[in-house]
Parts: sequence; C-alpha cells; structure tokens
Amino acid sequence: MKETTGKEFITPGFLGATVLVVALFAFWGMSNSLNDVLIPQFRKTFQLGDFASSFVQFATFIGYFTFAIPASLFMRRFGYRAAVVMGLVLFGTGALLFYPAAQYGEYHFFLGALFVVASGLSFLETSANPMIAAMGPPESADQRLNFAQMFNPLGTIAGVFLGKELILSDQRLTAEQVQGMEPAAQAAWRAGELAAVKLPYLGIAAVVLLWALLVAVVKFPPLARRIAGDTDASSGGFRGLRAFPHFWLGVIAQFAYVGAQVGVWSFMIRYTQFNAPGTVETVAANNLIITLTLFFAGRFVGTLLMSRFRPAGLLAVFAAADVVLCIVAGSASGNVGLYALMATSFFMSIQFPTIFTMSLRGLGSHAKSGASFLVMAIVGGAIIPPLMGLVSDASSINAAMFVPAVCFAVVMAFGLKSRQ
Repeated sequence: MKETTGKEFITPGFLGATVLVVALFAFWGMSNSLNDVLIPQFRKTFQLGDFASSFVQFATFIGYFTFAIPASLFMRRFGYRAAVVMGLVLFGTGALLFYPAAQYGEYHFFLGALFVVASGLSFLETSANPMIAAMGPPESADQRLNFAQMFNPLGTIAGVFLGKELILSDQRLTAEQVQGMEPAAQAAWRAGELAAVKLPYLGIAAVVLLWALLVAVVKFPPLARRIAGDTDASSGGFRGLRAFPHFWLGVIAQFAYVGAQVGVWSFMIRYTQFNAPGTVETVAANNLIITLTLFFAGRFVGTLLMSRFRPAGLLAVFAAADVVLCIVAGSASGNVGLYALMATSFFMSIQFPTIFTMSLRGLGSHAKSGASFLVMAIVGGAIIPPLMGLVSDASSINAAMFVPAVCFAVVMAFGLKSRQ
C-alpha cells in the first residue's frame, strides 16, 4: 500500500471502502430524520402530547447511550469493519421490527424497534467517525470528517422526503373526532396510519443488510481491521481518559449540541403548525426539508472555511449565531420566529464533527475509547427533546426553544475554551 503523505486527503487505494463508509453517514442521517416525521405521525395516531411523542427520540438516543461502550469494546477487539457490519445488522433488524409493531398497533412496540435501530446506529457512529478521521493524514482530519458528514444531511433530507411522501397525510383528526368513531372504524383508521409507517422501514432494512454484506467482502485498509496495540487490553483503555480534561469538556459540549439539534428538528413541524394555524403536516414538513437543506449548505461552507480559519473559533461563532436565533424563535411568533428557527440548521452544520475531532485530538491510543464516550453523549437527544416537550405542554412550543439556546451556549463556551 502506498504511504500516505500530508498532502493526501484519504489513504490511496481504498476508494471503494471509503465510499462504503461515507454512505453510512447518509444512512444514519436518514434514520434519525425519519424520527422527526414519526413524532407528528404518532402524535396524531396515538393522540399524544408533546412530551409523550418525544419518547420517539428518547428510545432512539437511549439506544445510542446503552450500546456506545459495548460498541467500543467490540471495535477494540474485532476492529472497525467488524463493528460496522454488526451495526448494519442491528440497524436492519430494528427496521424489520416495524412490521410486527404495525401489526400489533402499540406505541411501545415502535419504541422498542427504534431502540434496536439505535443500537445499530451506535455501533456505526462509534466506528465510522474515528475510521474516516483516520483514513488520511491527521492534519486534514477535521476537513475529512466534515466532508464525510456532508453526506449526513443528504440522508436527513432524503429521510424527511421519504417520510413526507410515504408516511404523512393531509388528514387531520382531533382527539374528539377519533374518540367519536365506532371502535371498528377507529381501529381501521389507526391500522391505515401505521401501515404507512412500516413500508419505508422495510425498504431501509433491505438496503442496510445488503450494505453489511458489501462491507464484509470489500477490501479495507489495515486500520479497519486492527490497529497495532489494540490487542493489549491495557492500551487505550477507558481509565486513561482521566488524563484529558479537555476531552470531557468535549463530551459535555456534544451532549448539549445533539440535544439541541434533535430538539429543534423534532419540533419543527409542530412549531410550524403552532405559528401558522391550519398548516397540514405535509406542508409543514417542507420547512423541515428546507432547514435540512440549509444544514447541508452550512456543512459545505463550513468545511471550506476551515481551510482559512481555526475550527475552534469557527465553532464558537456558529454556536453563538444559534444562541441568538433560538432566542428569536422563542420570543417572536409567526414567520419571524419560524425563519429564525429554520436558519439555526445552517450554523448547526459543523458542530458535531468539529466537537468530535477536537475532543479526540491528542488522545493517541485512547481515541477508540474516547469515541465511545462521544457517542454516548448523543444521549442528549434523549434528554433535551422531552424537556422541551414538558416546557411546551406547560407553556408553548415557542417557549421550548429557549432550551436549545442554553445548549448552544455550552457549545460556544467549548469552542472559546478550545482556542486557548
């Protein structure tokens, strides 16, 4: 294999492996954005409040949290590629569970299926993020991970479009209308709404299981199998992370960022309908597609800016912009608040990968163990949306946007601290 030089962006000779790994970023983006469609769908189908419907995200991100450490241990024992294959198999299995969940028509069955999906995503994110960062010279790790993460918003846009076309409907029924139906009619209506949910997940299951087979047979660089020293259980262990206080600040920032991002996207459709009464879900979903497109544009612009500006300073500026925009979304109403909330995605764009690589910098053999804690920090997506739901149920969905404003302030502080 040709030696990697500082001028190269990726390790040469492994284009096929790189394509397979980069596609994973789109896969989990699609899965996570489908949650943003499932929330209004389940809210309507099961007649839930904002707090109860937010458990779609709780089930998902608790899955991330629960399996991050096992994924790291598995990865250290068997290598990056084996962890990716395991993640794809679990992802596909969880997607297949949507079929019996729809047949039984129980909300908690769907939550269980989402938990299994998330267990697979935890394996994928724990392995794919450090893998792509390591597939080239360390000097370009930030840019390389941001490049790969550019495909994440493409997946999120595809997921929302898929959900909008296959899951959401223009039919709006109040709780009184649903309760006023005859039992047989109510059961038939609910079965129809849930049947629309299972179709896209069966398609996803077929794709990701095929991808698992491709990852298993395509040639990967040595780092994808095992890195020297990983066979030594004492090398790169979790205890050694105590010597890196900056890493733990990054974990806190990642918790805050993911919670804010998931919260804003989860309630985008709800925010639109509240501030523009009478807007049907399929129309409101267009705003989610627009904001995800802005996220993609921000990722592209941010990646280019990193060639001229220090990532830490850029992170602080982008997070500060989101603090202001969330305050506007919480204070204003109508289009002003809506446009501000949609604009937050442009500035969210670089935050996850930049926090990730900045936190791992200097960890050496502890990078794999550190990556698992950064993935565990994704549990912020399980905590912040229900908190926003509680604020919304007690006050309004607008007031709930002050919660992510605080989260982005934490990210801004991490960026400022990292400049020192």
